Amino acid sequence: MSNTSLGFIEITGVVAAIDALDIMCKTSGVELATWERKLGGRLVTIIVRGDVASVTEAVEAASAKAIKKPVASGIIANPHEEIVRLVNLSASRFMAGEGHSPEEGDSPEAHSGALDARTIQEV
Repeated sequence: MSNTSLGFIEITGVVAAIDALDIMCKTSGVELATWERKLGGRLVTIIVRGDVASVTEAVEAASAKAIKKPVASGIIANPHEEIVRLVNLSASRFMAGEGHSPEEGDSPEAHSGALDARTIQEV
């Protein structure tokens, strides 16, 4: 992942997160690395990757134009290998359709990072 940067947007709501991701991807040449949902989808973190200029432009555009203001955002140029490992771990769970450990009172489905056919049909 040399010469690659990571951009993070944490925002409330899946719809707002999808809007922010759309803005980021259309603004510059970034791609989705992974996403995480917490609190039953009420808090969503989108992680994109690309060159530092593209990631910076994408995060700034989404922060300014998304339907909701992000709770937090950040850019890591040339991330440390442990950060890359963490993002790859999240991405592997995303691709496998695995969720996160359920929080008390939440169903496992509420924590899945995967956007599968079942999720799309529910929307």
